[in-house]
Amino acid sequence: MTAGEAVFYREQLLERRSRAELARSSDVAEVQTLLEQIDAALHRIENGTFGICESCHESIETERLHADPLITLCVTHLTASEQRALEQDLELAARIQTALLPVRSLSTDGWQAAYHYQPAGVVSGDVCDLLHGDDGLFFVAGDVSGKGVSASILMSNLLAIVRTLQSINTPLPQLMERANRLFCESTLPSSYATLICGRALPEGVVELSNGGHCPPVRIRRLGPECLQASALPLGLFCSSRYEPARLQLEPGDILLLYSDGITEASNAAGEEYGLDRLMNVAGKLHGCAARAVVESVLADLKSFRGPGPAADDVTVLSLAWRCQDMGDGTVQGR
Repeated sequence: MTAGEAVFYREQLLERRSRAELARSSDVAEVQTLLEQIDAALHRIENGTFGICESCHESIETERLHADPLITLCVTHLTASEQRALEQDLELAARIQTALLPVRSLSTDGWQAAYHYQPAGVVSGDVCDLLHGDDGLFFVAGDVSGKGVSASILMSNLLAIVRTLQSINTPLPQLMERANRLFCESTLPSSYATLICGRALPEGVVELSNGGHCPPVRIRRLGPECLQASALPLGLFCSSRYEPARLQLEPGDILLLYSDGITEASNAAGEEYGLDRLMNVAGKLHGCAARAVVESVLADLKSFRGPGPAADDVTVLSLAWRCQDMGDGTVQGR
Protein backbone atom coordinates (compact mmCIF):
# COMPACT_ATOMS: atom_id res chain seq x y z
CA MET A 1 0.00 0.00 0.00
CA THR A 2 1.30 3.44 -0.93
CA ALA A 3 1.57 6.28 1.56
CA GLY A 4 -1.22 8.11 -0.28
CA GLU A 5 -3.54 5.12 -0.01
CA ALA A 6 -2.78 4.78 3.71
CA VAL A 7 -3.71 8.43 4.23
CA PHE A 8 -6.94 7.95 2.26
CA TYR A 9 -8.03 4.88 4.23
CA ARG A 10 -7.09 6.50 7.55
CA GLU A 11 -9.22 9.55 6.73
CA GLN A 12 -12.13 7.33 5.71
CA LEU A 13 -11.91 5.37 8.95
CA LEU A 14 -11.61 8.46 11.13
CA GLU A 15 -14.69 9.93 9.45
CA ARG A 16 -16.60 6.72 10.16
CA ARG A 17 -15.44 6.85 13.76
CA SER A 18 -16.76 10.40 14.14
CA ARG A 19 -20.14 9.35 12.78
CA ALA A 20 -20.24 6.31 15.05
CA GLU A 21 -19.50 8.49 18.08
CA LEU A 22 -22.50 10.68 17.20
CA ALA A 23 -24.72 7.58 17.03
CA ARG A 24 -23.78 6.18 20.46
CA SER A 25 -27.22 6.92 21.91
CA SER A 26 -29.08 4.80 19.32
CA ASP A 27 -27.67 1.32 19.98
CA VAL A 28 -24.76 1.31 22.41
CA ALA A 29 -23.72 -2.33 21.86
CA GLU A 30 -23.77 -2.12 18.05
CA VAL A 31 -21.95 1.21 17.97
CA GLN A 32 -19.33 -0.05 20.41
CA THR A 33 -18.66 -3.07 18.17
CA LEU A 34 -18.31 -0.77 15.16
CA LEU A 35 -15.90 1.51 17.02
CA GLU A 36 -13.78 -1.50 17.97
CA GLN A 37 -13.67 -2.63 14.32
CA ILE A 38 -12.63 0.86 13.19
CA ASP A 39 -9.90 1.08 15.84
CA ALA A 40 -8.63 -2.35 14.80
CA ALA A 41 -8.46 -1.22 11.15
CA LEU A 42 -6.58 1.94 12.14
CA HIS A 43 -4.14 -0.23 14.09
CA ARG A 44 -3.59 -2.42 11.01
CA ILE A 45 -2.70 0.68 9.01
CA GLU A 46 -0.13 1.68 11.62
CA ASN A 47 1.53 -1.75 11.79
CA GLY A 48 1.44 -2.38 8.04
CA THR A 49 -1.04 -5.28 7.97
CA PHE A 50 -4.01 -3.33 6.60
CA GLY A 51 -5.41 -4.99 3.47
CA ILE A 52 -3.83 -8.38 4.28
CA CYS A 53 -6.10 -11.43 4.65
CA GLU A 54 -6.00 -12.76 8.21
CA SER A 55 -6.34 -16.34 6.93
CA CYS A 56 -3.94 -16.70 3.99
CA HIS A 57 -1.89 -13.50 4.51
CA GLU A 58 -2.35 -12.52 0.85
CA SER A 59 -3.66 -9.14 -0.31
CA ILE A 60 -7.39 -8.50 -0.04
CA GLU A 61 -9.03 -7.47 -3.31
CA THR A 62 -8.59 -3.71 -3.77
CA GLU A 63 -12.12 -3.07 -4.95
CA ARG A 64 -13.58 -4.78 -1.87
CA LEU A 65 -11.25 -2.92 0.47
CA HIS A 66 -12.16 0.37 -1.17
CA ALA A 67 -15.85 -0.38 -0.60
CA ASP A 68 -15.40 -1.57 2.99
CA PRO A 69 -12.08 -0.80 4.76
CA LEU A 70 -13.14 -2.90 7.77
CA ILE A 71 -12.91 -6.27 6.00
CA THR A 72 -10.13 -8.68 7.03
CA LEU A 73 -10.58 -11.65 4.66
CA CYS A 74 -10.10 -12.13 0.93
CA VAL A 75 -12.89 -13.62 -1.21
CA THR A 76 -11.44 -17.13 -1.00
CA HIS A 77 -11.85 -17.24 2.77
CA LEU A 78 -15.35 -15.81 3.06
CA THR A 79 -18.08 -18.07 4.40
CA ALA A 80 -20.62 -19.51 1.96
CA SER A 81 -23.26 -16.99 3.03
CA GLU A 82 -20.80 -14.09 2.68
CA GLN A 83 -19.85 -15.27 -0.82
CA ARG A 84 -23.53 -15.44 -1.84
CA ALA A 85 -24.06 -11.91 -0.53
CA LEU A 86 -21.04 -10.71 -2.51
CA GLU A 87 -22.38 -12.36 -5.68
CA GLN A 88 -25.72 -10.61 -5.19
CA ASP A 89 -23.94 -7.28 -4.75
CA LEU A 90 -22.03 -7.84 -8.00
CA GLU A 91 -25.22 -8.67 -9.87
CA LEU A 92 -26.82 -5.50 -8.54
CA ALA A 93 -23.75 -3.45 -9.56
CA ALA A 94 -23.97 -4.91 -13.07
CA ARG A 95 -27.68 -4.00 -13.35
CA ILE A 96 -26.98 -0.47 -12.15
CA GLN A 97 -24.14 -0.06 -14.65
CA THR A 98 -26.28 -1.36 -17.51
CA ALA A 99 -29.00 1.15 -16.57
CA LEU A 100 -26.46 3.98 -16.85
CA LEU A 101 -25.69 3.18 -20.50
CA PRO A 102 -27.22 5.42 -23.20
CA VAL A 103 -29.48 4.24 -26.02
CA ARG A 104 -27.55 1.90 -28.37
CA SER A 105 -28.00 4.09 -31.46
CA LEU A 106 -28.91 7.71 -32.00
CA SER A 107 -29.60 9.81 -35.11
CA THR A 108 -30.01 13.58 -35.06
CA ASP A 109 -29.31 16.59 -37.29
CA GLY A 110 -27.38 14.58 -39.88
CA TRP A 111 -25.42 12.59 -37.30
CA GLN A 112 -25.58 8.86 -36.64
CA ALA A 113 -24.05 7.43 -33.47
CA ALA A 114 -23.73 3.83 -32.27
CA TYR A 115 -21.65 1.96 -29.70
CA HIS A 116 -20.78 -1.44 -28.22
CA TYR A 117 -19.96 -1.81 -24.52
CA GLN A 118 -18.81 -5.15 -23.16
CA PRO A 119 -17.32 -5.68 -19.67
CA ALA A 120 -14.63 -8.34 -19.40
CA GLY A 121 -16.13 -9.39 -16.06
CA VAL A 122 -19.34 -8.64 -14.24
CA VAL A 123 -18.79 -4.87 -14.32
CA SER A 124 -16.62 -2.51 -16.34
CA GLY A 125 -14.32 0.46 -15.81
CA ASP A 126 -14.95 1.82 -19.32
CA VAL A 127 -16.94 5.04 -19.72
CA CYS A 128 -19.39 5.56 -22.58
CA ASP A 129 -22.19 8.07 -23.07
CA LEU A 130 -24.33 9.69 -25.75
CA LEU A 131 -26.64 12.62 -25.03
CA HIS A 132 -28.73 14.77 -27.37
CA GLY A 133 -28.37 18.33 -26.13
CA ASP A 134 -29.55 21.72 -27.31
CA ASP A 135 -26.21 22.40 -28.98
CA GLY A 136 -25.70 19.02 -30.66
CA LEU A 137 -24.79 15.45 -29.83
CA PHE A 138 -22.62 15.12 -26.71
CA PHE A 139 -20.44 12.01 -26.55
CA VAL A 140 -18.05 10.48 -24.01
CA ALA A 141 -15.54 7.62 -24.09
CA GLY A 142 -13.02 6.75 -21.40
CA ASP A 143 -11.38 4.19 -19.18
CA VAL A 144 -10.84 4.27 -15.41
CA SER A 145 -7.70 2.73 -13.91
CA GLY A 146 -8.10 -0.59 -12.14
CA LYS A 147 -10.43 -3.55 -12.56
CA GLY A 148 -13.66 -4.92 -11.14
CA VAL A 149 -16.01 -3.23 -8.73
CA SER A 150 -13.62 -0.45 -7.69
CA ALA A 151 -13.19 0.61 -11.34
CA SER A 152 -16.96 0.47 -11.92
CA ILE A 153 -17.57 2.69 -8.88
CA LEU A 154 -15.05 5.24 -10.17
CA MET A 155 -16.63 4.99 -13.63
CA SER A 156 -20.07 5.79 -12.20
CA ASN A 157 -18.62 8.68 -10.23
CA LEU A 158 -16.88 10.15 -13.27
CA LEU A 159 -19.94 9.69 -15.48
CA ALA A 160 -22.13 11.46 -12.92
CA ILE A 161 -19.68 14.37 -12.80
CA VAL A 162 -19.58 14.70 -16.59
CA ARG A 163 -23.36 14.41 -17.01
CA THR A 164 -23.96 17.07 -14.36
CA LEU A 165 -21.55 19.50 -15.99
CA GLN A 166 -23.01 18.81 -19.44
CA SER A 167 -26.57 19.35 -18.20
CA ILE A 168 -25.76 22.99 -17.35
CA ASN A 169 -24.15 23.55 -20.78
CA THR A 170 -20.60 23.89 -19.45
CA PRO A 171 -18.19 24.75 -22.30
CA LEU A 172 -15.97 21.80 -23.18
CA PRO A 173 -12.65 23.13 -21.79
CA GLN A 174 -14.24 24.06 -18.46
CA LEU A 175 -16.18 20.78 -18.38
CA MET A 176 -12.97 18.75 -18.66
CA GLU A 177 -11.08 20.95 -16.19
CA ARG A 178 -13.85 20.82 -13.57
CA ALA A 179 -14.37 17.08 -14.08
CA ASN A 180 -10.65 16.56 -13.56
CA ARG A 181 -10.60 18.63 -10.38
CA LEU A 182 -13.67 16.91 -8.91
CA PHE A 183 -12.33 13.48 -9.85
CA CYS A 184 -8.98 14.33 -8.21
CA GLU A 185 -10.70 15.38 -5.01
CA SER A 186 -12.93 12.28 -4.75
CA THR A 187 -10.53 9.40 -5.52
CA LEU A 188 -7.39 7.71 -4.26
CA PRO A 189 -4.08 9.34 -5.27
CA SER A 190 -3.32 6.27 -7.41
CA SER A 191 -6.59 6.52 -9.38
CA TYR A 192 -6.88 8.18 -12.76
CA ALA A 193 -9.02 8.03 -15.88
CA THR A 194 -8.50 8.60 -19.57
CA LEU A 195 -11.42 10.51 -21.05
CA ILE A 196 -12.66 11.96 -24.33
CA CYS A 197 -15.55 14.41 -24.30
CA GLY A 198 -16.92 15.97 -27.44
CA ARG A 199 -19.83 17.63 -29.18
CA ALA A 200 -21.01 16.79 -32.68
CA LEU A 201 -22.40 20.11 -33.90
CA PRO A 202 -24.45 21.12 -36.96
CA GLU A 203 -22.76 21.23 -40.38
CA GLY A 204 -20.40 18.38 -39.51
CA VAL A 205 -18.30 20.25 -36.94
CA VAL A 206 -16.85 18.26 -34.01
CA GLU A 207 -15.44 19.84 -30.87
CA LEU A 208 -13.22 17.30 -29.11
CA SER A 209 -11.08 17.19 -25.94
CA ASN A 210 -8.93 14.15 -25.22
CA GLY A 211 -7.47 13.59 -21.76
CA GLY A 212 -4.99 10.78 -22.38
CA HIS A 213 -7.43 8.33 -24.01
CA CYS A 214 -6.74 6.12 -27.03
CA PRO A 215 -6.37 8.36 -30.11
CA PRO A 216 -9.65 8.63 -32.05
CA VAL A 217 -9.61 7.72 -35.72
CA ARG A 218 -11.12 10.08 -38.27
CA ILE A 219 -12.21 8.04 -41.28
CA ARG A 220 -12.01 10.20 -44.41
CA ARG A 221 -12.46 9.49 -48.11
CA LEU A 222 -8.68 9.81 -48.55
CA GLY A 223 -7.98 7.39 -45.69
CA PRO A 224 -8.02 7.19 -41.89
CA GLU A 225 -6.33 9.78 -39.70
CA CYS A 226 -5.19 9.20 -36.11
CA LEU A 227 -5.91 12.09 -33.70
CA GLN A 228 -3.48 12.05 -30.78
CA ALA A 229 -4.45 12.98 -27.22
CA SER A 230 -4.04 16.66 -26.38
CA ALA A 231 -3.86 16.51 -22.56
CA LEU A 232 -3.11 14.34 -19.51
CA PRO A 233 -5.53 11.77 -18.03
CA LEU A 234 -7.91 13.00 -15.36
CA GLY A 235 -6.91 12.54 -11.74
CA LEU A 236 -3.16 13.06 -12.08
CA PHE A 237 -3.00 16.80 -11.42
CA CYS A 238 -5.93 18.89 -10.20
CA SER A 239 -4.96 21.93 -12.26
CA SER A 240 -4.55 20.29 -15.70
CA ARG A 241 -5.78 22.23 -18.74
CA TYR A 242 -7.84 20.71 -21.54
CA GLU A 243 -7.92 22.66 -24.79
CA PRO A 244 -10.35 21.24 -27.36
CA ALA A 245 -9.66 20.53 -31.01
CA ARG A 246 -12.15 21.49 -33.72
CA LEU A 247 -12.72 19.23 -36.72
CA GLN A 248 -14.72 19.70 -39.91
CA LEU A 249 -16.11 16.42 -41.22
CA GLU A 250 -17.24 15.91 -44.81
CA PRO A 251 -20.32 13.86 -45.79
CA GLY A 252 -19.54 10.18 -45.21
CA ASP A 253 -16.75 10.90 -42.69
CA ILE A 254 -16.73 8.98 -39.42
CA LEU A 255 -15.18 9.52 -36.00
CA LEU A 256 -14.21 6.24 -34.32
CA LEU A 257 -13.53 6.05 -30.56
CA TYR A 258 -12.50 2.91 -28.68
CA SER A 259 -10.93 1.60 -25.49
CA ASP A 260 -7.59 -0.18 -25.12
CA GLY A 261 -9.53 -3.42 -24.84
CA ILE A 262 -9.50 -3.25 -28.64
CA THR A 263 -5.92 -2.30 -29.47
CA GLU A 264 -4.32 -4.29 -26.62
CA ALA A 265 -6.29 -7.48 -27.24
CA SER A 266 -4.06 -10.53 -27.87
CA ASN A 267 -4.51 -13.69 -29.93
CA ALA A 268 -3.42 -17.23 -29.05
CA ALA A 269 0.11 -16.48 -30.28
CA GLY A 270 0.44 -13.53 -27.90
CA GLU A 271 0.31 -10.96 -30.72
CA GLU A 272 -1.40 -7.63 -30.03
CA TYR A 273 -4.25 -6.37 -32.20
CA GLY A 274 -2.69 -2.91 -32.31
CA LEU A 275 -3.58 0.49 -33.73
CA ASP A 276 -2.20 -0.34 -37.21
CA ARG A 277 -4.72 -3.16 -37.69
CA LEU A 278 -7.55 -0.95 -36.45
CA MET A 279 -6.50 1.77 -38.90
CA ASN A 280 -6.47 -0.79 -41.71
CA VAL A 281 -10.03 -1.83 -40.89
CA ALA A 282 -11.10 1.81 -40.55
CA GLY A 283 -9.69 2.59 -43.98
CA LYS A 284 -12.41 0.42 -45.56
CA LEU A 285 -15.34 1.99 -43.73
CA HIS A 286 -15.74 5.50 -45.15
CA GLY A 287 -19.40 6.16 -45.88
CA CYS A 288 -20.65 3.33 -43.67
CA ALA A 289 -23.43 3.76 -41.14
CA ALA A 290 -22.36 4.19 -37.52
CA ARG A 291 -23.72 0.77 -36.49
CA ALA A 292 -21.99 -0.93 -39.44
CA VAL A 293 -18.67 0.63 -38.38
CA VAL A 294 -18.99 -0.74 -34.85
CA GLU A 295 -19.93 -4.21 -36.10
CA SER A 296 -17.05 -4.28 -38.60
CA VAL A 297 -14.49 -3.45 -35.90
CA LEU A 298 -15.92 -6.10 -33.56
CA ALA A 299 -15.98 -8.73 -36.32
CA ASP A 300 -12.33 -8.12 -37.16
CA LEU A 301 -11.38 -8.18 -33.47
CA LYS A 302 -13.17 -11.51 -33.01
CA SER A 303 -11.46 -12.94 -36.08
CA PHE A 304 -8.05 -11.87 -34.73
CA ARG A 305 -8.56 -12.88 -31.11
CA GLY A 306 -10.26 -16.21 -31.70
CA PRO A 307 -12.56 -17.98 -29.24
CA GLY A 308 -12.49 -17.38 -25.52
CA PRO A 309 -13.38 -14.49 -23.21
CA ALA A 310 -11.91 -11.01 -23.56
CA ALA A 311 -9.13 -10.10 -21.15
CA ASP A 312 -10.23 -6.46 -20.88
CA ASP A 313 -13.35 -4.33 -21.22
CA VAL A 314 -14.23 -3.50 -24.83
CA THR A 315 -15.89 -0.26 -25.94
CA VAL A 316 -16.35 1.02 -29.49
CA LEU A 317 -18.19 4.25 -30.34
CA SER A 318 -18.69 5.67 -33.83
CA LEU A 319 -20.20 8.92 -35.10
CA ALA A 320 -20.99 9.25 -38.81
CA TRP A 321 -21.77 12.54 -40.55
CA ARG A 322 -24.44 12.61 -43.26
CA CYS A 323 -24.47 8.94 -44.13
CA GLN A 324 -27.61 7.57 -45.79
CA ASP A 325 -28.61 3.98 -44.95
CA MET A 326 -29.24 2.05 -48.19
CA GLY A 327 -31.18 -0.72 -46.44
CA ASP A 328 -28.61 -3.46 -47.13
CA GLY A 329 -26.03 -2.51 -44.54
CA THR A 330 -24.24 -0.02 -46.81
CA VAL A 331 -24.61 3.73 -46.84
CA GLN A 332 -23.49 6.68 -48.90
CA GLY A 333 -22.82 10.29 -48.06
CA ARG A 334 -25.56 12.77 -48.86
